[in-house]
Amino acid sequence: MKKIAVFTSGGDAPGMNACIRAVVRTAIFRGIEVYGITYGYDGMINGNIKRMQSHSVSNIIQRGGTILKSARSESFRTKEGRQKAYDQLKSFGIEGIVAIGGDGTFTGAKIFFEEFGIPTIGCPGTIDNDIYGTDYTIGFDTAVNTALEAIDKIRDTAAAHDRIFFVEVMGRDSGYIAVECGIGGGAEFVMVPETETDLKKVVKSLKNLRKSKSSSIIVVAEGDEEGNAELIMDKVKDKVNDEDKEFKVTTLGHIQRGGNPTARDRVLASRCGMAAVEGLINGESNCMAGVVNGDVTYTSFEDCIGKTKPLKGDHLKLIEILSI
Repeated sequence: MKKIAVFTSGGDAPGMNACIRAVVRTAIFRGIEVYGITYGYDGMINGNIKRMQSHSVSNIIQRGGTILKSARSESFRTKEGRQKAYDQLKSFGIEGIVAIGGDGTFTGAKIFFEEFGIPTIGCPGTIDNDIYGTDYTIGFDTAVNTALEAIDKIRDTAAAHDRIFFVEVMGRDSGYIAVECGIGGGAEFVMVPETETDLKKVVKSLKNLRKSKSSSIIVVAEGDEEGNAELIMDKVKDKVNDEDKEFKVTTLGHIQRGGNPTARDRVLASRCGMAAVEGLINGESNCMAGVVNGDVTYTSFEDCIGKTKPLKGDHLKLIEILSI
């Protein structure tokens, strides 16, 4: 293998730049030409492909976002679009691909490999930590710490005014951010898509908590089946019926995607980036490079996409016990 390409796709995640850096420098160390594709699959189709050198990734390990940009691509969902992408790659002589992204990125990579056979290895870049085959995804730790810093500040003002705050974090299909923020932030309740939310229990507990706690924090993952934080607050507020309590909502939104990656994310991203290149060299393909129990592993795209990564039961138990 003489030439490979790397791109980022889907939602950005802190640590993607560290992963790009590792891919580029590992490839160069192994005597392989490496190319960067800007704007994901759309860039692949349009030929936004440039040769990268070691200096191309200098001073980026600490930066959030992605220097290769990211974009959704409707064209890549079509056979014609994928054919154009393949033709562009062949015109540059590219023989292998490193795809940094999440579920949608890997789905596209799997289809592309099945149709055209270009060896592809993914790196798990998503703040949601919802990809099977790796203990943690690139960007998750930073997102949790960003949200936790905000929750700590909200806790201060909640205590000062005896308020009940509903804090919405990202997690359309996964409650990992909500759970870890709930544990780390001392939340009284955490609501996630993976478990059924019992609003009657929440209301009853809030009424009981008034005897011992003047304020409460409730962390809501955006994908909870009862709705977003605003809707849930309205449902709970009507049933608690306490005129002495103020109910507030804070939606943290996209601040969770930005910021300098933590050391943990930088190391994880670097390990995955190196493993992706080493995997291509050693004949791995149509799979993701992740880290499980401290060791680098390769998991097929089919498993990454098709298998659910459940929340840890002891984490949910911790929230229940520690919120008393």
